[in-house]
This record gives sequence, C-alpha cells and structure tokens, in this order.
Amino acid sequence: MTSPASWRRDTILVAAGRPPHEPGAPVNHGIGMSTTFVLGGERGYLREGSTGTGALEAALGALDGGEAIAFASGMAATAAVLDGLPVGSIVVAPTSMYWGSVDLLRVAQQLGRLIVRSVDITDTAAVEAAAAGAALVWIETATNPLLTVADVPTICAAAHAAGALTCVDATFATPLRQRPIEQGADIVMHSATKFISGHSDLLLGMLITADPTRAEALREQRHRTGATPGALETYLALRGLRTLDVRLDRQEANAVTLAQRLSEHPAVQRVRYPGLHGDPGFSLAAELMDGPGSVMAFDLADADAADAVCAGVTLITHATSLGGVESLIERRAAYPGERSIGTPDGLVRLSVGIENVEDLWADIKEALDGIGRRTGAR
Repeated sequence: MTSPASWRRDTILVAAGRPPHEPGAPVNHGIGMSTTFVLGGERGYLREGSTGTGALEAALGALDGGEAIAFASGMAATAAVLDGLPVGSIVVAPTSMYWGSVDLLRVAQQLGRLIVRSVDITDTAAVEAAAAGAALVWIETATNPLLTVADVPTICAAAHAAGALTCVDATFATPLRQRPIEQGADIVMHSATKFISGHSDLLLGMLITADPTRAEALREQRHRTGATPGALETYLALRGLRTLDVRLDRQEANAVTLAQRLSEHPAVQRVRYPGLHGDPGFSLAAELMDGPGSVMAFDLADADAADAVCAGVTLITHATSLGGVESLIERRAAYPGERSIGTPDGLVRLSVGIENVEDLWADIKEALDGIGRRTGAR
C-alpha cells in the first residue's frame, strides 16, 4: 500500500488535504461559512483557521517539506516574518525585488523598526558580506521583475554561519520548480494569489517552515494580527492547487517558445528569462530549479515603446499580477517606486498563460511589429 510519504509531487497536489476516505464522505472539504464554533472542539473562532485552511496547509506543507501557515495575502505573510524580528534588527534584501516587499521594508526602516541592507542578490559574495550581524536574509528567486536567480543553498549556508535566518520568496518558482527548504532555507513564502490559486480570483499568502517552534510562532502572529484567510479563499486556493502541475507545464512550455521568439525580434533589446541559454541565470537555474517557470521580462527601447506594446495586444490582458491561466502584460516602471530599484523604463513583464502559444505569439508579434513600423525598424 502506498503512503503519502512515497507520493510524487504531482500526486501530492491532487491527493493531499482531502477528507478521510470513508463511505459516504465528500472528496472535497466544503466551504464552512461560519466565523463562530461551539466551544469544546478544535476551534472556537475563524481567526484560528478553518477546516479548509488546515487542508490547504496540509497540501502546501507536504509539497514544500515543512509546516504551512496560510495568510490573508502574500503581503500579510511577508509582514508576519518581518514583525517577528526584534526592533533594530538588520535585514538583508535584494536591491531589486517585488516592490510591495521593498516598500514594506522601507517603511519599517523609516519607523526605526528595522535596518535594511540592500544588495544585488546575484552577487553571492556581497550577500555573504552583508549577512554579518543580520537577523534575516530575504531572498527572492527568480526576482521580480528582473528575473535574476539567486544561489539559494550558498546564501542560506552563509547566512546561518552569520547567525541569520533566511526566508525565500519562491512565488515565481512554486514548489514544483524549487523547494528552498531542501536547499537550506528557514522559511518559504508564496503569494498563493498567483500560481498556486491560478485563476486570478483570490488573495492569499503562505509561509512554510520545517521548524515546529517557528511554525507555531508564525501561526500565533497570524492569529494576533487577524491575517487569517477567509473560508472561500482557502477553498478556491486548494481547488486551484489541484491543477498546478498541468497548468505550469503548459505555461512554461509556452514561455520557452515565446522567449526564444522574442529574443529574435528586432524591436526587443533583451529578454530576461532563465530558461534561455544566453541568460545570466541559466546555469544556476538549471542546477537549482526543475524548470524556469512562466514569467519573463523583455526590454524595449523606451517607455513609449513598452506602453505601445501593452496597449497593442488584444488577446493578452494589459493588467498587473501573474500566475493565472490567462496571459498578462505590463510595463513595470509605470508604477511609482519601480525605477528606484533599477527597473528599466522600457521593461515589459509578461506572465504567460495556458492559451495556444501560436495565438499568443501572433498577438505580441503584431504589437511589436507596430512599434517597429512607427520607428522605422526593420
């Protein structure tokens, strides 16, 4: 008889977090629409989590190799890690990463809560030097939106030698492409709003750690701050998780094709995608990841060209976020703060969905050809 311990990850996606196999039992956890429970049971109030929350946590924990704690958003999960640090703690973080995380650290430093050391996360020696005296090293891989790749095992080992914790935002990779706990990380963070849910219809974040004491502290922090996700959100996230393997395989295959074709288009100055052989992160991604994922960025001549492409597509949706079944495109430097962390004006981020790749290419090629005609490019 097989057991969950012997299951492969694509089986865990489907089978973990299910109700017991008993005659007449449902195969899915229901949506428990109650905030209050009769005293004497496992829980008394929804802020402690629901049955659905526990099911989602069981599935993600099994995938990532630890105990999972669900939060109301990715930002709530990130804040829980930072809020657990003593006042005056030093945090090492990538110079260029998700702007929401940058802003959270910026405000914490302004308020005197934390001291932030910003480094190029791809410069492992610089990260090691910055870790001296730090309480936490925050790693993002691949980084958002520049798609650079960090040497997670080496950075984690150096951070631990310096007495620092490590937390890896692995939203782009998902547990199917990289499992940082296996590579030495103390905590993994996912914005489950993205690939895990996969349908752009909920906000949810996850933290996973293999340390039971740390997991309990994070769970208490969630309860204390009221950052527990709702019953509907956890139900939808778990339902979306079931198809992550097939969704991501299709998205990634599409992304590889589009990245190759974009790199050959005369209007494109650079494609940022660790699945391309010429990408600076290709070798490290091949070593540490099980695939390059389905988010990429490409550089055009300037903001006007990037805006024209984003406005010129018709199948691909001009909108923020990523990881859904639909393809999304945006110029990241259009958002306040992005330029301050090194995002080029002409950088376009593309989250590739599960549509037919030929339709996607026809859509984006027409938009690119349009800016080429206006500028006289051939």
